[in-house]
Amino acid sequence: GNKIGKANLRLTPNTVIHVEVPEPESVEVKAEDIPLDVLYEDHDIIIVNKPRGMVVHPAVGNYSGTLVNALLYHCKDLSGINGEIRPLQARDVGGIITTGGTILRTARYPEFKNLDVQQRAYRILQDFGIDHLIVIGGDGSQAGAEALMRLDQSTITIPCTIDNDMNGTQYTIGFDTALNTVVDAVGRIRDTSNSHERVAIIEVMGRHAGHIALQAGLASGAELVLVPEYPMPLDEVCEHINKTHQLGKEYSIILVAEGAYSSGEVKEYIKQHTYFDPSLTVLGYLQRGGAPSALDAILAARMSELAVDCLVRGEHNCITGYVDGQIRAIPYEMAKTMKFGIDKSQYELISILSHYCLLY
Repeated sequence: GNKIGKANLRLTPNTVIHVEVPEPESVEVKAEDIPLDVLYEDHDIIIVNKPRGMVVHPAVGNYSGTLVNALLYHCKDLSGINGEIRPLQARDVGGIITTGGTILRTARYPEFKNLDVQQRAYRILQDFGIDHLIVIGGDGSQAGAEALMRLDQSTITIPCTIDNDMNGTQYTIGFDTALNTVVDAVGRIRDTSNSHERVAIIEVMGRHAGHIALQAGLASGAELVLVPEYPMPLDEVCEHINKTHQLGKEYSIILVAEGAYSSGEVKEYIKQHTYFDPSLTVLGYLQRGGAPSALDAILAARMSELAVDCLVRGEHNCITGYVDGQIRAIPYEMAKTMKFGIDKSQYELISILSHYCLLY
């Protein structure tokens, strides 16, 4: 029951400490008509001679009168703060088709699962007179678009994720670029593994789906591909690489989707149960960067065109899906029934090609 007020308090055995963390305050940062000494300003930048003593960011005890409050009033198109929206002009997006990443930025926002957050987003869209929202992202972004749809907001989702694991489409923007990056990296690692006659383990992204691992394995001639959809016991992995070595293969490439195994676990198991000491490479964010492949750039252009055409025709609440060579507007509910997992025959082809190359 005693309150601890000193940082140097010595704790004794059986001391019980109760910590209460207050709920975070929801703060609306408002635009305020505060005079600013603007030294320079154009479409992209503003240089301000900040008054002495003015707080920059709103915080406890200073929720008004700050530089941010003043900028929100002065810069009507200032983005990224409390629902403020910056209109994009043609010059803002010129040339981005060959640029990696996203000019819009991205982040996970699990709080959007909460109805009150969804309702706030809906109110912001209504306040700015936004009748239609085109969402670019993965299944989490699509879930957010569907949540807004249930609040009567018109949305369209353009599928964009390197995991290629969204319902309603066989290909997502970003997958082909990531795939080509992985294939290039595997080729470089293969050169070293061949020279040193080693087993190389390469971990790629794919927490719930093994598309990157499977397609990269086929394209690069990997001996084994471990994916979440078809778990392979590690003793079988060891048996396979032992057999390939006995048949004269001096090195092996094993691709591991992050959702199948911890690549470190695979490495240690092989080291303990064989006489191999595998190298381990985790490609990580290397797969996310770089200029888009031609296929991804074309796919993005075609899906974007379809999204705009749909809105012009009065169609909405759908995903722009790539199915059997065609890009179609697929309603969200229908998309949930269209699941495109990895092809089992392609997975089995990895093993067939591996054995064929050893026998002939």
